[in-house]
Amino acid sequence: QVQLEESGGGLVQAGGSLRLSCAASGRTFSSYTMGWFRQAPGKEREFVATISWSGDTYYAASVKGRFAISTDNAKNTVYLQMNSLKPEDTAVYYCAAAISGNYHYTSSRAYEYDYWGQGTRVTVSS
Repeated sequence: QVQLEESGGGLVQAGGSLRLSCAASGRTFSSYTMGWFRQAPGKEREFVATISWSGDTYYAASVKGRFAISTDNAKNTVYLQMNSLKPEDTAVYYCAAAISGNYHYTSSRAYEYDYWGQGTRVTVSS
């Protein structure tokens, strides 16, 4: 069993930055593929970014070049650095973990993730 807890959300002006954190407890953190997803009001949950055991990353086209996902295995934490924020980035952001036997595995598919956090809200004002 793994517990995930997000933090770092808040209100920011367009063009600003935020860093989200997701602290994991339970099984060895480094054995998971980690991902960030988001859900805007009235919309379906969508993929944002993912990182493999080995550090391979993959981003949604809408955030590539602005967001960066990283991990600190010593702290069992995954981060999402969000720069040049836009009003359309407003959403609840969720951290997720996927049990993976593949060192390089990344996934943009929500159904492949086994554990989810409760989410942290990000609001970007124009």
